[in-house]
Amino acid sequence: MKTYMAKKDEVRPVWHLVDADGKVLGRLATRIAGLLRGKDRPTFTPHVDTGDFVVVVNAAKVRLTGKKEEQKVYTRYTGYPGGLRVEPIKRVRERHPERIIERAVAGMMPKSRLGRAMCRKLKVYAGPDHPHAAQRPVPLKS
Repeated sequence: MKTYMAKKDEVRPVWHLVDADGKVLGRLATRIAGLLRGKDRPTFTPHVDTGDFVVVVNAAKVRLTGKKEEQKVYTRYTGYPGGLRVEPIKRVRERHPERIIERAVAGMMPKSRLGRAMCRKLKVYAGPDHPHAAQRPVPLKS
């Protein structure tokens, strides 16, 4: 018996709709990362993009547990001396709330060309409206 390997042409992606209102960030991000990778399918193949598209709405209302709202910071380094940039999550939530979910999910994806391609199938919106009604996304059961 041979091991089944999915081909790119055989994969038929499904669009999922996720409402982030009141959901815990980490638990939501792991669920989304699994859908993007295709881990929920019996035809999952690690080196092929077998995942689905995910549309997340109400990203501004995602929940952070503990003291993360006051203590969590995002850091990046410009490459220059003294170039460490620190931004608290509270400011990120005010300016670009969709980036919180995008960054949490991206951290759970493979760090490769394939992982970046899978991350492009994630569409995050701060409010309840999204422009993907034509794709008829299926609401995700909690």
